[in-house]
Order: sequence, then C-alpha cells, then structure tokens
Amino acid sequence: MQQTDTIAAFRAALDAERAMRRVVGLVPTMGALHGGHRSLIERAAGECGAVAVTIFLNPLQFDVAADLAGYPADPAADREAAADAGATHLFVPASAEMATGAMATRVRVDGVSSGLEGAARPGHFEGVATIVTKLFAVAGPCRAYFGEKDHQQLQVVRRLVSDLALPVEVVACPTVRAPDGLALSSRNARLCAAERATAPVLYRALQAGAAQAAAGERDAARLERVVAEMVDAEPLARLDYAAAVPEGAGWRLHVAAWIGDTRLIDNLAVEG
Repeated sequence: MQQTDTIAAFRAALDAERAMRRVVGLVPTMGALHGGHRSLIERAAGECGAVAVTIFLNPLQFDVAADLAGYPADPAADREAAADAGATHLFVPASAEMATGAMATRVRVDGVSSGLEGAARPGHFEGVATIVTKLFAVAGPCRAYFGEKDHQQLQVVRRLVSDLALPVEVVACPTVRAPDGLALSSRNARLCAAERATAPVLYRALQAGAAQAAAGERDAARLERVVAEMVDAEPLARLDYAAAVPEGAGWRLHVAAWIGDTRLIDNLAVEG
C-alpha cells in the first residue's frame, strides 16, 4: 500500500492507476477505522483495480469544537486496517494541505441537506460537501463508496455529484452492525460499558417502527412516536429526533439520540 500526504502525489498516483486502465475505488473517511469502513474497502477491492482510502478529520463539518477535539485517532491502527482490507493507496493530508483554514469556497446542497442532521447540526453538510467535492476533484474519475448508516450524507453526496456532473459513481453500501444491532461508528468508542449496553436501543426502536409499518401503519407521526417512546424509555438515552421519511413505496426511519455524552444516529429502510 502506497501512502501519500500531498494532493499532488495522491493525484499522480491515481492518474498512474487509470493510465494502466484500472478502475479507482475511493473510500473517504475521517479515520478511526472500524468494521464498517472495512466493509467499504473490501467491496471496493472486489470491484476495482485500485483502492484509495482517504483519512482526513474534516474540521469544516464539526459545529462543536469539543466534538472535533475528542474524535478518536490511531494512525498506525488505521494504516494497518486499510492495508489489511485491501487498500492500495492511503491519502493522509494535513489540514494545511487541504487548506481548510483558507478556503473561501463552500459547497451547499439544498433540499436533501435540510432537516434531520441538517437541522440538528447547522453547517455540517456544507462542511461535508465542500471537502468531499475537493477529494473528488483530487482523486479524479472513480467509484466512491459510502455507508448507508449516514443515509442523509449519502443523499447529499449523490446530489452534488449529479448537479456538478462529477466523474464519480457513488456506491451505497449496507450498514454494518454489531451482533446486538448497534450500527458500527467511530463514536461508539466513547461509550462506557453501561452506555454501550444501552446504545442498541436505537436499532430496537427502528425495528419497532418497522414492525408497525409492516402491520399497515401509514401515519408518519405514529411511526415516529413508536421509535421515540422506545428510546425515551431508556434512562441513559436522550432522544434528539425520530423521523419517518417516505421512500419509494415505504419509509426510511431515522433516529438520533444522546447516549450519555455521545450522540449516535441510525436509520432503517422499511417496506410499506
């Protein structure tokens, strides 16, 4: 696996791969790699001739300084995990290389970035969209792999790629869960033992909402109430929001909650 830390070197490396007619798979991350990231890298490795993992803790998408400062980091473990999963390139730029402190340009994606995380974290998706667009510009034509756990983010990325006619194919990958249903997330490392035992309530609440929808419930407010009540019943959990969003012939249920001092999100596609 080749590691680079400058835009010029990373761009040259991927241009060389395409010159050999290899499809480039791109997996953008903020580090603290876990099984969910591994699944993205492994899928990219199975579908592409070259797999580039980027690790950049993007300050533009954090609205709380303490959240940014407390984000877990283990560069050595990340490098090992990326290589083991099949990455052929690792891009780890410094903030100065990405010029986040000097950027006068921002990418805003209206519509799909509204509500849910967009409302709960003002400026978050603008920060995501700006840096993802920059990574796409640096990487060039590629297949980019994103997890469905961050479903709204996935929609934002899809829309910016479509609107800006970027030479990127966005590939959605299923949420990876622990045996008890908790969606894998870098934030899970912040949970103490009691909080970790409580955290799967998000998935159980989504499943309860899904069961109601499968039984014929069509009222969004009622589905949201089922999800919210189950989360509220947990003493260590504090609901941020529960939402039922129409999707195709069914719903996409979303939930966000604080487990102690850690904010977690999850979602589930539900058939109508």
